[in-house]
Amino acid sequence: MIEGLIILTRPNYVPHAWHGTLLYWAVVVFSVTINVVGGSLLPKFEGLILVLHILGFFAILIPVTYMSDYSTAKDVFATWVNSGDWPTQGISTLVGLMGAVFAFAGSDAAVHMAEETKNAQKVIPISILLSLILNGVMGFAILIATLFCMGNVQAALQSKTGYPFMEIFYQATNSITGTCIMSTIIVIMGTCAVTGVLATTSRQFWAFSRDRGVPGWRIWSKVSERTNIPVNSVILTAVISCLLGLLPLGSPVAFNDLTSMSTSGLYLSYMVCCILLLYRRCTGGILEMADYRSRNSSGILPEVDEPIINTAGAMLVWGPFHLKGISGVVVNVIAIAYMLVAVFFSFWPPTAQVTAATMNYSAVATAGVMILTVIYYFSRAKKVYKGPIIEF
Repeated sequence: MIEGLIILTRPNYVPHAWHGTLLYWAVVVFSVTINVVGGSLLPKFEGLILVLHILGFFAILIPVTYMSDYSTAKDVFATWVNSGDWPTQGISTLVGLMGAVFAFAGSDAAVHMAEETKNAQKVIPISILLSLILNGVMGFAILIATLFCMGNVQAALQSKTGYPFMEIFYQATNSITGTCIMSTIIVIMGTCAVTGVLATTSRQFWAFSRDRGVPGWRIWSKVSERTNIPVNSVILTAVISCLLGLLPLGSPVAFNDLTSMSTSGLYLSYMVCCILLLYRRCTGGILEMADYRSRNSSGILPEVDEPIINTAGAMLVWGPFHLKGISGVVVNVIAIAYMLVAVFFSFWPPTAQVTAATMNYSAVATAGVMILTVIYYFSRAKKVYKGPIIEF
């Protein structure tokens, strides 16, 4: 996106693939700095992100809706496009749905920060719900505004910046300055989002390392005594991100397949959890807190002398946020059906006429990761991984 801004202000600028990679690395380094400094900086920075997020929403929505020429409701709601030449509009819709599906991936990110949150069993669910409500309302509003104010669709798709939204802003405002300001807001929010994603991803990797579930877990499970932050996990996550940023230099197809893997990988992990949760619901495998306390008079956790305990085989207990009875079962079934569709179509190519450049190889890559994981488990992890660990 930064390159798009440069092209917008300097029409004669000729972009090179490595320019984007260097800019991407700069964003990662910035995110690492915010995460590693730690302490009170990260939550304060994320509070600032929330303020910028809301203000930026209105800073874009108001000019676009006020200055644009509007399309008709028929154009917005009754026009269907099958750019992939699929045999039916239904298949075309499901293949095109992956953009929206990807936008909802990672909504559980707050869970990864649970061990650094006070009263997490209540705060984390509230955070997730408020995030979905706030971003759902704002996202739907900006979507409707964009559809009505899009202008020339082909001009947006063929924008020399490489980012259609910049052309939409320009068509709406007819001002390079205004377009740059609104586009800069999105660039800033994207950079801030990387900071949050790096924080949650590194915490998840650290937690799995503490459980001895990954190679080199002794190194990645270490926590800095000065900042109480898993610095090694943060740095490894950043290094892997920088290496993945090299993919566009060699093959844009490989990079597109990597983003497709993000959808399939995340939703497969969600689906496993939902299936197990549904199984436990239907078999009565999760106790209400009152029932658990009546069975275990000593409290939720046993008295222990060690700083950590293994939870393998422990009884499962409902937290304060859960749907009881048939309502919970219905929600689980709907969620599983949705994720089955999402995972299935995440492996499809964008067009029916498949070439080497448009083929989606993410199914091969996802299967490869799963095979390597199984091999590692039986060759090494089975000997050291005993289940999730709780620290006191």
